Amino acid sequence: MNFEDLLTEQRNRHSTHIDQADSNEMVDIINREDQRVGRSVQKQLPQVAEAINLATKRFDKGGRLIYIGAGTSGRLGVLDATELRPTYGLEESQTFGIIAGGPEAMFHTIEGVEDSGELAEENLKDASVTEKDIVIGIAASGATNYTVSALAYAKKQGALTIALACVPESPLEKNADVAICPIVGPEVITGATLMKAGTAQKMVLNMLSSGIMIRSGKVYQNLMINVTPTNEKTQRRAKRIIAAATQTSTLAERALARADNNVPLAILLIETKGTIAEAKKLLAQSGGHVSDAVKLSLQ
Repeated sequence: MNFEDLLTEQRNRHSTHIDQADSNEMVDIINREDQRVGRSVQKQLPQVAEAINLATKRFDKGGRLIYIGAGTSGRLGVLDATELRPTYGLEESQTFGIIAGGPEAMFHTIEGVEDSGELAEENLKDASVTEKDIVIGIAASGATNYTVSALAYAKKQGALTIALACVPESPLEKNADVAICPIVGPEVITGATLMKAGTAQKMVLNMLSSGIMIRSGKVYQNLMINVTPTNEKTQRRAKRIIAAATQTSTLAERALARADNNVPLAILLIETKGTIAEAKKLLAQSGGHVSDAVKLSLQ
């Protein structure tokens, strides 16, 4: 595959005059192209759902959610992993991003690292990737050697491999158990994949990681219940979540104290009107899913 043949590197016929457009026309051109992104992601929803189902099985058994990529794609992976931890109460060991060139590459361009397959293997060996893990390889072109090699190595280790690219039938797909490929077309600015491709990748990663968290029981109704109340701000948030989930504000503070700051347990105490021991048993029987625990209490 020649670099110039990649869909992400081709010229966009709708924006060839953008350098001569006034600001109103310029943003209109960009916005029209951005509207293609949602439609391209929509076509990949079956693949995203499949990836969520497969990934949740491994995550629930202690597998780690690992993102890997170079440049913009790598940064998006690091961002998603970093945001997941405080949102869903995860440990750093449960999800993290690996970017070609290491932490410095988050803020500076490091030449040559995206071409190194050896570096990718070294990075995943350092992370001790096993068959329990989920590895998401992110590359807009689907041809970045670092990311292609990373997914190939992860596949050999038996990890669940997910490819996220913006071109069809890319080298990245060859070692993917699930390939998610929103085809956004050429960028407004030729080759600037931080634009439509980056937006599509962010949308997919949001759905993928949020879906895994939902399926893993870290959401009740549409509330993020795994918040850890460690300070005044998060204490208030935890009480608001309990109050919203149970439709009562007067019992939230007392239930949270009884549950030793465990939000899911506090919700169950109110919903079931049971004891701590009973609530813990229900949570254990339901695999940590509060909705299922509530249903069990009614049987």
